[in-house]
Amino acid sequence: MKELDIESIHKLVRDRIQSSIQVKNLLLLDAQYHRLATEVALRIVHAIRHGGKIMLCGNGGSAADSQHLAAEFVGRYLIERSPWPALALNVNSSAVTAIGNDYGYDLVFARQVEALGKPGDVVIGISTSGNSRNVVRALEIAKSKSMFTVALTGVAHGAMSAVADCTIRVPSDETPRIQECHILTGHVICEIAELMMCADSKTEIVEADVAGTVAGRQPQTR
Repeated sequence: MKELDIESIHKLVRDRIQSSIQVKNLLLLDAQYHRLATEVALRIVHAIRHGGKIMLCGNGGSAADSQHLAAEFVGRYLIERSPWPALALNVNSSAVTAIGNDYGYDLVFARQVEALGKPGDVVIGISTSGNSRNVVRALEIAKSKSMFTVALTGVAHGAMSAVADCTIRVPSDETPRIQECHILTGHVICEIAELMMCADSKTEIVEADVAGTVAGRQPQTR
């Protein structure tokens, strides 16, 4: 294997940053992406205001993204506020391993959704391929119980998009670029939801119209 020199490494760094920027530029110009991110935020706000919760699931890096975003909802993102009910379904290792052992890995998230979910909740499945079977099954159960289902995927029309009420596709087939944009998308959704929830209670927020702005504290370094 050829040894990399410093300039080659620096070029690799520049190329990866440029690749990430290119995908994000596509999102910047994608009106449907903007509309869908807003719709998901609206659904989350509606769920929270009516006693519902947010459940997230994924495998590997997408499991980490699920935990990250659940933490933003329960803790805070940018604005000091009350906590919101959210959980990542991959974090309970006893439940995941017991369900996987007794029923199969395809059901490790679905069985938790069936046990914990109720109509009006929001279930967000994250998968770069859009085909993670255990995430698909979770969305199927959620939809059958009148929960709002969201799929965060890559550019491919995977199995999740056929199930979810709302599919947000990142315009890339490269796993790292997709994952980078998934966390960006989650952050955007968090910020929209916080602005809506923390706006004047007398303000009517209809569709994508967010009236007023709310000054928030700076986030802690993570």
